[in-house]
Amino acid sequence: MKPSLVSRLSGILQHALEKQVPATGLAMFRIGYGLVALQEILFLIYFRPLIFDDLPYIDQGPAMIAFFLPLWSLAALGLTLGWHTRLSAVVNYLFWVLFTAFTSMWRDFDGGFDQMMISSGLLLIFLPSERALSLDRLRLALKYSVPGQRYHPPNYVPVLAYYIPLLITLAPLYFDSAIHKLFSEHWRNGLGPWLPSSHPYYISPLDLSWLLDREWLQRGIGYTVIAFQFVFPFLFWHPRFRVPLMALGVLFHAGITLSFNIYPFGMGMLIHYLLMVPFSWWRRLGEWIRIADPRLKVYYDGDCPLCLRTVIVVEHFDVRRAVRFLDLQTHAASEPALAGLEQDALLKDLYAVDHLGSRYQGVDAYIQILKAMGYTRPLGWLLQMPGIYHLAHRIYRHVADSRFRCDSTCITPPAMERGPVERAWEQFLGTPQKKALRLAKILIVLAVLQLNSTLHYGLLHRLKLGENALGPVAAISNMLLSFSHGLLGITPHALYLADHFKGYETLFAITWMDDQGHEHWLPFISQEGRIITPNWGRVHSMWANVAVTPRLDEYRLSKFSAKVTAFYGTRLGLDLDDAHFRLKAKHIRMPADWERGLRRWNLSQPWHDAGELIWKNKVMRLELWKPLKVRIRYSEPLPGMEKMEHP
Repeated sequence: MKPSLVSRLSGILQHALEKQVPATGLAMFRIGYGLVALQEILFLIYFRPLIFDDLPYIDQGPAMIAFFLPLWSLAALGLTLGWHTRLSAVVNYLFWVLFTAFTSMWRDFDGGFDQMMISSGLLLIFLPSERALSLDRLRLALKYSVPGQRYHPPNYVPVLAYYIPLLITLAPLYFDSAIHKLFSEHWRNGLGPWLPSSHPYYISPLDLSWLLDREWLQRGIGYTVIAFQFVFPFLFWHPRFRVPLMALGVLFHAGITLSFNIYPFGMGMLIHYLLMVPFSWWRRLGEWIRIADPRLKVYYDGDCPLCLRTVIVVEHFDVRRAVRFLDLQTHAASEPALAGLEQDALLKDLYAVDHLGSRYQGVDAYIQILKAMGYTRPLGWLLQMPGIYHLAHRIYRHVADSRFRCDSTCITPPAMERGPVERAWEQFLGTPQKKALRLAKILIVLAVLQLNSTLHYGLLHRLKLGENALGPVAAISNMLLSFSHGLLGITPHALYLADHFKGYETLFAITWMDDQGHEHWLPFISQEGRIITPNWGRVHSMWANVAVTPRLDEYRLSKFSAKVTAFYGTRLGLDLDDAHFRLKAKHIRMPADWERGLRRWNLSQPWHDAGELIWKNKVMRLELWKPLKVRIRYSEPLPGMEKMEHP
């Protein structure tokens, strides 16, 4: 009798659970995720009136937003530093779900990577990412170490911890995206990256015309992206394909980060490739960072609990291993620099000896430790400053003279106790066989939910088979989509397809008039038509994907023009009781086939006055001078343009 799918999958998972590997790569993934989340939260704080107010600074949004965003940033910082890592991951996940589900972040300011961050954030609750490069390791080492018996927290994790985020977050994203690309004409032509790279709203300040004007290279990149996304889910785990797939993925997403106006999305994708870095590379990096011979030898009282805590803290942050700690009772006799000192004198201070044989004690020893570690050298210089040095010396002397030394009553380490949540979780998982079996069932459920999303949006939606055709099946599918999208981050990845760019030929920008009648460009859209820094990510999405689209709508254009002018007008000090802004428009081309110089040509097109945005008593009125659907005539093309037709 053949084993079932669940049995075979659980066997594979059990092997991956039993195989232990270094936790460095997983910790780097946690740090990268935390930094991306933190920058996004700081971005939300900066643009809070624009994103969360109904009308910035005038019709303000919920007051609690200003309270919750700093709390969310603390959770992201805790995740980055590895301080109470699991709790920080829980808080971060809950905030990300709540903000995307119940605020305009989901409706009007989609960041393009929220669901991916929700999915990976949920996984970080359960992954043992705190086992390396975390303050939690330091906290455990301090808690359970006593003189004569150091506790070293585990720094190895199951190899499955590396595969799970790739399997649940990255692989379905790529496969779903590849299926959607097959329905897009310019992607089928191999021009998926080329077309948005020629649209002024989507490009970064980096001029990549030299790359875009090579047709064979653009088609090669486009087809390679599709092939990569199809094969990644099936080969990323294989050792032979790991490095090539990692190199391609990093190259693609680094290109997105540099060339497009969606930096957070590119960075959010890149951090997942830290999980694919071979373990030997992390070891070599560690060997390269560490110096061969310690620069400083530090002698401490091995029976002093406070001294031991000092040793643990310094060794935790001494990434270069520049300081070597030695027990006075064992090694003092062999150190010439300590010769002549009485035993009682030795036990009163911390002593440091450098490679020249110079001896330092007390605060001076700490200064040498900070300098030897390298990146903490500025703190050593600060500690040497007059006033600070003398204050530090007095504090050190008070602490050193009042510390106690261990006897037989304090050498027994405290018993390690797990929290109630951790005990309940381990009891639920049970034996390794049960763990693997439960994980197999969870993965199958997630695969079904992902398949539902892919089929619903990738096939049924495009074939226009709606609820009338499928009846209760469509209703059940929609219900599952609501759950998987909001809580698990499973969503269609139909990004930058033909239905988005076809007919996207009119751009808008906004200028403002001063009291002398001079026209100034709002710091939002440049004179080339680019959305300028720092209006990237979800602010870019608001304007380029919602306010201005191929299907122009006066209501949307008016609504978001009011938000933009209220936000920047207030920051520029303009009086919104009586202010005039001018709406500019220009025409571009978005063909499905390749044309040389299209990026330069689109950027060079002239602007025409399309209307006015008139503010009276903090109420805006849009007056269009031409219908939205009227095309503005082209100017002369740049030399070298090919395959261009002009009306």
